[in-house]
Amino acid sequence: MNFRFIINIFGRVLILLSILMATNLVWAFVYCEDTVWRHIFAIITTLLAGFGMFLFTRAGISRVLSIKDSYFTVTFVWVVMSIFGGLPYFFTGSIEHIPDIIFEAFSGFTTTGSSILIDIEALPKSILYWRSLTHWLGGMGIIVLVVAIFPLLRIGGYNLLKSETSSISGEKLAPKTAVMAKSLWAIYVVMTFVQVGLLMLGDISFFDALNHAFSAIATGGFSTKNNSITNFSPYVQYVLMLFMFLSGINYFLHYHLINGKFRRVFKNTELRVYTSIVFLSGVIIALIIGVEKDMPLEKAFRESFFQVISVVTTTGLFTVDYLEWSSQAWILLFLLTFVGGCVGSTGGGVKVIRHVVSIKSVMIHFRKMLHPNSVQLLKINNEIIDDDKVSSLISFLVLYLLTIIAGTIAMVFLGEDLLTAVGAVSANMGGVGIGIGTVGPAGNYAHIHDAGKILLSFLMLIGRLEMTTVLILFTRIFWKE
Repeated sequence: MNFRFIINIFGRVLILLSILMATNLVWAFVYCEDTVWRHIFAIITTLLAGFGMFLFTRAGISRVLSIKDSYFTVTFVWVVMSIFGGLPYFFTGSIEHIPDIIFEAFSGFTTTGSSILIDIEALPKSILYWRSLTHWLGGMGIIVLVVAIFPLLRIGGYNLLKSETSSISGEKLAPKTAVMAKSLWAIYVVMTFVQVGLLMLGDISFFDALNHAFSAIATGGFSTKNNSITNFSPYVQYVLMLFMFLSGINYFLHYHLINGKFRRVFKNTELRVYTSIVFLSGVIIALIIGVEKDMPLEKAFRESFFQVISVVTTTGLFTVDYLEWSSQAWILLFLLTFVGGCVGSTGGGVKVIRHVVSIKSVMIHFRKMLHPNSVQLLKINNEIIDDDKVSSLISFLVLYLLTIIAGTIAMVFLGEDLLTAVGAVSANMGGVGIGIGTVGPAGNYAHIHDAGKILLSFLMLIGRLEMTTVLILFTRIFWKE
């Protein structure tokens, strides 16, 4: 493996991270906090580590990454980034316990949104901003950002990008990886600040608008308020719903829409299924809670669709404690945890396209049982999905299920009740953050055993990186030359 170049990449990421970390100082000065020097310590530590890695490995290195190198790099970039990204919590004393720092940092960068914090509003504004910024950076992916900014990675950059994202079709926006990454980030940035402007029209401060825009566009879930979005106006909730939904859509489709390829967008199978799932689930739950709670139609639909969109896109913001709904409503909402956003979106989870392909694969199998000699092709958007991709998809689904089971058993052994264990593992694997049991909207993860927090942090990572990218590092075949 090309460890010198890998360490060089780590150095570049940390240098970039330290620059972004410096933006915390703006809010520390604006709100006259006593955290300025503590943020500077975190920035300098990250910067020195980054420069050390970069300078130590810059001479005489081969700037080529194999597929194996890419898997290793992508996995440990997130680990390194989360460790150093936890320094602002540590130096400012906002979070003192190391497992808690690791958990909060991993939750931020992986856009999971789980939190151990009990009184969020008591934190310095600069730390609230940093939490939200880690979401925003993790949403599009730090590797995509590095590929966009550092053209040096152009040789092995596409391998990094493929390891960072998942795709059935392997579609590329542009011939050059750096151009593709810049296109994605341009759309991401524009959508973020359009959302900030719209939120401010709802009579909330620029600070709250920025933080919640970061959270919604990255489908993250961190809020600046203890009750998440509960006390915001219906207008603000509708804006957040819109951008959560848009962020759950494949960013390649946003690119095509901007370039006028409307037919390609609106005939996309995954988009149509994703929209149908959100619509049908939202209507069903709205009818259930509307009758149960005897609430006005608009409120029932707003509360229902906000929670549905938040869970399907794996955002995790909430406007109500849905565990107080009838069991039919919250169980359906829990099942949506396993849907996920579209491939190529900032959403986590299984992804809609995998469900589509698996269902089509089952139907083809049934047809072949009835007509053994027939030729059945599995197509998505007029593209033939070959057997290798179907096999890879099935392997993913099996691994996902086995990991959920194993994680649940481990959490039960660590002292959690079964409902909480299932809820915590599913929510963190899927990147939703909020679950069921004691980790629902009204709870948090502060009470979880330290070993459980580390386990859940690992599940956040493998869920964010599509499982196999990380799990392959634990196989003998990966390390055999």
